[in-house]
Amino acid sequence: MGKSLSNRLAIVPVILSVGATFLLSACNPQQQNPSSQTASQSESDTLKLLYWQAPTILNPHLSTGFKDSEASRITLEPLASYDNQGNLIPFLAAEIPSVKNGGITPDGKSVTWKLKEGIKWSDGTPFTAEDVAFTYQFIANPKVGSTSANNYTSVETVQVIDDYTVKVIFKEPNPAWDLPFIGSGGMILPHHLYEEYNGENARQAPSNLIPIGTGPYKVVEFKPGDVVVYEPNSYFRKADELGFKRVELKGGGDATSAARAVLQTGDADYAYNLQVEVPILKQLEAGGTGKIKSVFGGTSERILINLSDPNQATAEGERSSLKFPHPFFQNKQVREAFSLAIDRDTIAKKLYGVTGKATPNFLIAPPDYNSPNTSYEFNLEKASQLLDEAGWQDSNNNGIRDKDGKEMKVVFQTTVNPLRQKTQEIVKQGLQRIGVEVELKSVDASIFFSSDPTNNDTVEHFYADLQMFTTGNRNPDPSTYMNTYMCNTIPQKSNNWSGDNYSRYCNREYDQLWKQAIKELDPKKRQGLFIQMNDMLINDFIVIPLVHRADVVGISNRLQGFELTPWDFNTWNIKDWKGS
Repeated sequence: MGKSLSNRLAIVPVILSVGATFLLSACNPQQQNPSSQTASQSESDTLKLLYWQAPTILNPHLSTGFKDSEASRITLEPLASYDNQGNLIPFLAAEIPSVKNGGITPDGKSVTWKLKEGIKWSDGTPFTAEDVAFTYQFIANPKVGSTSANNYTSVETVQVIDDYTVKVIFKEPNPAWDLPFIGSGGMILPHHLYEEYNGENARQAPSNLIPIGTGPYKVVEFKPGDVVVYEPNSYFRKADELGFKRVELKGGGDATSAARAVLQTGDADYAYNLQVEVPILKQLEAGGTGKIKSVFGGTSERILINLSDPNQATAEGERSSLKFPHPFFQNKQVREAFSLAIDRDTIAKKLYGVTGKATPNFLIAPPDYNSPNTSYEFNLEKASQLLDEAGWQDSNNNGIRDKDGKEMKVVFQTTVNPLRQKTQEIVKQGLQRIGVEVELKSVDASIFFSSDPTNNDTVEHFYADLQMFTTGNRNPDPSTYMNTYMCNTIPQKSNNWSGDNYSRYCNREYDQLWKQAIKELDPKKRQGLFIQMNDMLINDFIVIPLVHRADVVGISNRLQGFELTPWDFNTWNIKDWKGS
C-alpha cells in the first residue's frame, strides 16, 4: 500500500498546459504630474481588482461561486496547495506529509500534519491545531450545510495531537489524503470566532462578512455585491514583504468592461474570469496597459438537464422536487436529442477561440482522467428522429412538439454575460429547429451563485429545465468533483438547498463506482473507475459538456509575481504580488 500511495503522488499532480498569452507588453508606467505625485504614489500602493461577478459572502465553505472563494482566499489559507507544476506548497503546514517522513501511514488510513509555529490570526489570536480540527467539525456538520463537505466525506475524525500537530484519520485506506485542508476547499476557519455558529446559525456569523484570517490581507470593509477593501494583516508572518498597502476588490459591471479597465485604460490591475470573445480581448489588449493570462485546468462550460419538474410544486411550495419527475427529460432518447441539437464546435470556435475547445467529457483533468470513450455530434436529423421515436411530434402544426397534451417547452437559464447570452442563442436555434420552444433566462451572477437558501434563482433551486455555467475540479484528485452526481448530494428544501447535484440525478450504480474509487489505492484501477463514471454521465446524457474553458484573466503590466494554477483560486499567491 505504501508503494501505491507513492505512485499516486508521482502521477496525480499533472501540470496542465498554460494557455497562450496573446500579447506581452513591457511595463509602461503612466507619466506623473509633479503636483499629483503624492496621490499617484498612493495609487501605486493600491491593488485594484475587478470582478464582474461580485462576492456576496466571504466564507468559502458556505459559498457556491468561485468569485466568493477567490475573495476569501485573500484572507484565509489552507494547510497547503498545488502550484501550476503539480507541487504541493505549504501555507499553514510546516512540511508536506509523505510516507518517507512518517506523515502518511503505509496503510493509507491517516495523515499527520505538522503546522507552522508562531502564526496568528489577524486579530492576534494564536493559530493552532484546534482551528484545523474545528474547521473539519464545521464543514462536516450537516446542520451547517457546507458547500465544501464533499472534500471531507472520507474523514473519520481529526485529532489534535498537540498545538502544532493534527492527525486526519480516514474511514478506510484513502489514496486522496490531499483533499482535506488543501487548496480551494481547504481554507481554515478560526475556532474562536465560529464556535458559536457551528450549526443552523452558521450563515449568521459576523466573520462571514468580515473574516479573520491568517492570510496576507485582512478585510476592513465589505459591501456584499459591491466592494471589498483589504489592508495588510500586521500579524502575517511576512507582513513586511507585502506589495500593497491597500487592496480594493470591486464587483459588478460586465466582463468586457473589466477587461477594458485592465488592458486598455489602466484603471485596474486585475480582471477576474474574462469570459469574453477572443477577438474583443485581442483588440483590448492592443491598448498596451495589460496582458491576458490563461491556463487550462479542470473547468468547463456545461448545460445541466433538470430531471425533476420545475413547474410543479409540493404543498410546501418546493419546485424541482424529487416527488415530480420531469415530463420528458426522464426519457434518455429526449436527452440525447437535445445533446445532438447543440453545435459545440461553433460555440467553441466562434465564441471562445484559443481560450476554449469543445469537449464531450465531464471529467477533463488531469489529462489521464479524460475519457477516450466518448464523443459529441451535431446532428439535427438524428435528433428529430429520436424525438419522433419517443412520441414527441407536432400534432397541431404549431411548430412545437407535443405529447399527451404537453408541449415541449423549456426554460434555459444562465448568468448575465454577453458570451453566455450568445451561447444561449446558438443552443436555442438548434433546439427550435427540432421543434422545441425555448425561453431564455439570464440571472445576475451574484444571485445565481449566491447559495442563498431563500432565493429561488440560485443554481441549487434550479427552477428551470436547463441551466448553464462553468465549474470543474480544483484538485488533481477528482474524488470531490465526481461526488457531484451522488444521490445524497441533491439540493432540496429538506437539506436547506445544500449539495451540488443540481440535476437531481440518482443512480445507485454510479454511487457504488464512486465508493469503490475513493478507496482504490491502485492508480490505474482508480483512473478506470473515474472514467467509467464520466462515461455513465455522458452516455446517459445527464449533463451536456460544451467547452473546456481556460481560466482567463487580465493583469496590468505593473503587476509582478502573479501566477496561475489550475488547482486553486487566482488569488492563491497574492502574498507574492508586487507593483512595479
